[in-house]
Amino acid sequence: MVTTEAGPFVPQQAATASERKREDIQRAALDLFSRDGYERTSVDAIAAAAGVSKRTVYNHFGDKENLFLAVVMRTFTWMVGLVGEILDRQLGPVREPAEVGPALVAALLEVATTVTQRPERTALLRLIIAEATRFPVLAQPWRDRGTLTDVFTNRLAQLTDRGLLVFEDRVQAMQHLSALTLNQLNTRSLWGTLPLTDAEIEQVIRSGVRVFLAAYGLPG
Repeated sequence: MVTTEAGPFVPQQAATASERKREDIQRAALDLFSRDGYERTSVDAIAAAAGVSKRTVYNHFGDKENLFLAVVMRTFTWMVGLVGEILDRQLGPVREPAEVGPALVAALLEVATTVTQRPERTALLRLIIAEATRFPVLAQPWRDRGTLTDVFTNRLAQLTDRGLLVFEDRVQAMQHLSALTLNQLNTRSLWGTLPLTDAEIEQVIRSGVRVFLAAYGLPG
């Protein structure tokens, strides 16, 4: 799984021609499914956008349903991996209470200005919301606690284990942090539809982290 900022469907340089075609098909499918929805997107249109034959699409994925699920889950897993990398880099080195606030701000700012601004993320949200009734498996990560929020929750628990935060319920603590920061950005931007300035994003993140630490930071 590619978990770099390049995107979820970028073949490695050593990829075979078949692997490159597979990635091209998935990239085209994500664009078309996001734009036109599952029902109105045809395999013919995906093949044309990817520059391959219809038979090639079927050879790789079997049918449109399998292709749709592969694209959505691949994009979701890529996003989770990317957020995990950001959090490990920003929060992993933190060992002192005074470092917690700046590290949380840096981590949330990077997520807010990179991952949440990416077109793949907007496409993914639209697809999950629109098609979850047709494909219940799309809601499985929320049932299995494998969402982006859960990645954050695990990293907050690590800070608690180091004695840098104080809370008993790590899920509730993360829900509070999300409500104060990323969820506010989602609401203000209509889930990525309306652009926010860097200054607006930073103001929300900094003020949210300040309130969060007033509740869960070390005393004094």
